Amino acid sequence: MFIDPISVEYSAPYYAAALVFGYLLGSIPFGLLFTRMAGLGDIRSVGSGNIGATNVLRTGNRWVAFATLIADGGKGAAAVLIARYFAGDAMAVLAGTAAFVGHIFPVWLKFKGGKGVATFLGLTLALNFWIGLAACATWLATAAVTRISSLSALVAAALAPVYFWIMDHWLIIPFAIFYAVLIFLRHRDNIRRILAGEEPKIGAKKKQAEAA
Repeated sequence: MFIDPISVEYSAPYYAAALVFGYLLGSIPFGLLFTRMAGLGDIRSVGSGNIGATNVLRTGNRWVAFATLIADGGKGAAAVLIARYFAGDAMAVLAGTAAFVGHIFPVWLKFKGGKGVATFLGLTLALNFWIGLAACATWLATAAVTRISSLSALVAAALAPVYFWIMDHWLIIPFAIFYAVLIFLRHRDNIRRILAGEEPKIGAKKKQAEAA
């Protein structure tokens, strides 16, 4: 069971190491790497130009999209689990958060990365499996009802702090709010389209390349 952070004090180098490790792991652009390896070209020239799994799916290759989803979620989980193994829960939270930021703002791609949803779900599962499972279930339930991927991500991100609150992980709530805020900011164009009733649904043929 996950224990709230800041229960153990570390010196500055430990915090710096956790942040750098998490960021570098999170900044690996799996969507870009996998599409190139599969001979699908540069994912940044496809659809919205995003390197995440949703945009990779627009190449028509579901296996590459699935691999991207797993890898992007996996790097968030790996950052948490590795840091926890070597330095405890406080470092795990920091490393997971840094991985989340690294995915969204990768230095290798001039800080233009993905929207962070898969990495957010992965690190949440690693922080607390049941809360992560609840977030994933929220995404799936919303997607089943609305058929809108971006809306599903927004609802899952918005409810994650509530799930941490219910489970009494008080010190994680600010981090969960940070994840949600950043995900909402990265989805601001999607939010405008949702409000206008123009957001494409899952599986629909898209008319606009800039869609979510």
